[in-house]
Amino acid sequence: MKKYSFIILLISGILLQACAPEQNSIVSSAFHNLSAHFNGYYYAREEALAVEKTILKSLDDDHNQILRLFQKLDTAQAKSYSKQTDEIIKMASVSIQRHPNSRWVDDNYIMVGLARLFACDYQNAILTFKYVNQKSRDPEVRHRALVHLIRTFTEQGDYAKAEEAADFLSKEKLNKTNSKNMFLERAYLFQVQGNYDRMVNNLARADTLLTRADRKGRIYFIIGQVYQKLGFGSEAYNYYRKCLATNPEYEIDFYARLNMAQVARIDNKEAIKTVRAQFEKMLKDEKNKEFKDKIYFEMAEFEWKQRNLAPAVESYKSAVHAGTNKRIQGLAFLKLGEIHFDSLKKYSLAKSYYDSALSSLTKDFDNYTVIKKRQEILVEFVKYSETIALQDSLLMLAVLDTAVLHKRMDSIQVAKAKAETTKKKKRRANTSNDSNNRTSTLYQTETATTGDWYFGNPTAVSFGQTEFQRIWGSIALEDNWRRSSKSALVREDQPVLATNQDGPTQPSPTNGGEKAPAKTINLFADLYEQLPKTDEDKKKALDQIEEAYFKLGDLNYFQLNEKEEAKNLYEKLIQRFPQSLLKPQVLYKLYLIAKETDPAAAARYSNALKSEFPASTFTRILLNPNYLKETTITAEKQKLIYKEAYQDFLKGQLVASTHKIDQAILLGESNFLPQLDLLKILITGKTEDITRYQFELGEFTKKYPDSPLLIYAQDLLNASKEFLEKAERAKGIRFIRNFDAPHQFVVVHKRDDNLSTPLVTVLEKLNLAQFKETKLQTSNLALNEKLTMTFVLEFPDIKSSKQYLSVVESTVLNRNEFANYKFDIFVITKENFSTFYRTRALDEYLAFYDRNY
Repeated sequence: MKKYSFIILLISGILLQACAPEQNSIVSSAFHNLSAHFNGYYYAREEALAVEKTILKSLDDDHNQILRLFQKLDTAQAKSYSKQTDEIIKMASVSIQRHPNSRWVDDNYIMVGLARLFACDYQNAILTFKYVNQKSRDPEVRHRALVHLIRTFTEQGDYAKAEEAADFLSKEKLNKTNSKNMFLERAYLFQVQGNYDRMVNNLARADTLLTRADRKGRIYFIIGQVYQKLGFGSEAYNYYRKCLATNPEYEIDFYARLNMAQVARIDNKEAIKTVRAQFEKMLKDEKNKEFKDKIYFEMAEFEWKQRNLAPAVESYKSAVHAGTNKRIQGLAFLKLGEIHFDSLKKYSLAKSYYDSALSSLTKDFDNYTVIKKRQEILVEFVKYSETIALQDSLLMLAVLDTAVLHKRMDSIQVAKAKAETTKKKKRRANTSNDSNNRTSTLYQTETATTGDWYFGNPTAVSFGQTEFQRIWGSIALEDNWRRSSKSALVREDQPVLATNQDGPTQPSPTNGGEKAPAKTINLFADLYEQLPKTDEDKKKALDQIEEAYFKLGDLNYFQLNEKEEAKNLYEKLIQRFPQSLLKPQVLYKLYLIAKETDPAAAARYSNALKSEFPASTFTRILLNPNYLKETTITAEKQKLIYKEAYQDFLKGQLVASTHKIDQAILLGESNFLPQLDLLKILITGKTEDITRYQFELGEFTKKYPDSPLLIYAQDLLNASKEFLEKAERAKGIRFIRNFDAPHQFVVVHKRDDNLSTPLVTVLEKLNLAQFKETKLQTSNLALNEKLTMTFVLEFPDIKSSKQYLSVVESTVLNRNEFANYKFDIFVITKENFSTFYRTRALDEYLAFYDRNY
């Protein structure tokens, strides 16, 4: 017994001696290594793995974006597991203190560094990992410390040092685990920096080293995403397939299948067939019920990529109603808007889709401001597009017989009712699916009646009716409904009297009975009142169409950068309205559009602008691109002089005012010249004969066709003519017999014959050949809307003027080019010409001429 007690005491002494930290015997080393491993490092590592799982769970993956390799560390989150990181540091530190000579010291230091990294204590983590790298004799441990050091620098945002550490480590000979981790850390570094090319390069190199514990499926999915972003569809497709082969978690599997459809080759019929079958299978799978909106969206994208518009539109619509994901709804609405605008040219629907897209997407969405800008442009776009459609339709209907118009309205009403019934059926069928989308601004159905003709489009007709009722209320079909003396407007609930060929019928019922005929009558009544019946109404309708073409052209050119569409609209404008006041500006814009792509067309527009509008501001800009810049200083000087001249004009100091205007004009060309010329014309109206005043106003409208003062000048001219007409009618027309006074020769011809230029040319040649010494002047002047005068002046007496008339009759007007036209030719004194031009009394003067000449 004493013998065994002695042996036990001896063994206990040896073990106690081995526990001493300073001992370095075989027994002591084995004890310290065992204790440091299982009492310190093991439990610290388990806690570290638990913290890593906590961080991993916080990953908020958006599978529409490239997934993060690692979750970004956050100080707020670090507080949730601070007890665990403190415990890691405590266990590893105790192990280091109690077993300083064990071979697990460096590993415990790495655990301390990891705990500090997880706690976002980056500076101390860096010091710890650097210490291990410098002091450890185990290259595998040093390499592991450097791998963690890369991650620490990355989290800290010190990318230069992270890359420096990674470059150093890449030159070392690493084992498989450290190689794999180094590639992953480098990939994460480049992902944070947005360098996807180098990111995917490192991930591809880590591929063969990955194990199932590394979540291979997720990493393959990320590689596929990066390749897809970089435009390498085939590589992306292969990695998505590898991802599916690992049987990854459900969401990764789901999105990998969707993304495979995005990168599938559309030139392979079998591949297309396979993708479509896969979509159908995914839709039928109950597990995908909450992802149906996403599936439909990807189906639409797949069809859109092949430019299959009809199935793409249907799938986008299904995506809108299949789920509650606002982002997917917004993207689907946006795609529908783009298709209806760019491809289908259905601008009203496009606007509605853009409205719905903006109501679903958040303001931080990519290109949100661009989308909002296009939506705002579409409001104007739809306005002008519908103006053209409406006014064209009204002009077309205005020439129809009332019975034909009634018949056409009846057919439209039937089609509209049928479309409404179809819409209600669809709405009832989709009630359970779209209850979450009822706030959407878009609930429109394209029907067979939608077309270019305004009244074949129920949406446009409804809009027109609403606008009419907003302005006029619900009005009975009767004469003189616009009169201000009428009593209050008819209310919507009052019966409306219908009319037919036999006379008034009984009031239409408002409740019960046959409602469809009453609606048809109301539609006809509203429409009939909008028809342009008078010439003035037709002119207003055409003016609206002209302005709408111009505005649409500008929207396409300046706002949407759709130059080809702008060109088409501008050309339609000048083809339909060749006398448009907007023509100089339109020709200049057409020149700018064609200048870079079609030099021949640009030359054609340029020549047209220079020949038809030589005095236009746009012609001057065409000839001198710096015209506006160069004339700015001149214009400012002219404005100062104009201010003084205008004050003199108001005071009645007309000579001084004229002198200052001439002084301003001598300064040179500028965009202020029309104001100076118009003031000078106003002075002419006060100082000279009214005929001269009217002539100058007419010349002003020709000289400055694109001036803002053009309308004012025309108003002045019209007012002057109306005044003279009233005055002449009041006192009668009197021509004076004064045959000794100077005379002038006049030829009156139709404006539509376009003889002004040929006549002037022939008469000037005659003047040079036979009347050179007389120094005659030839010119043209409009007599009225139908007639133009070509006149020659001035002859000293009646004899010389009648001699000239005789020569013209015998040698000019009987020539082949003039033989088939009707002319009135005569001579007239200057005094009588003033009366004649004021009164436009051609017949009266011809009678006077026959009696006296």
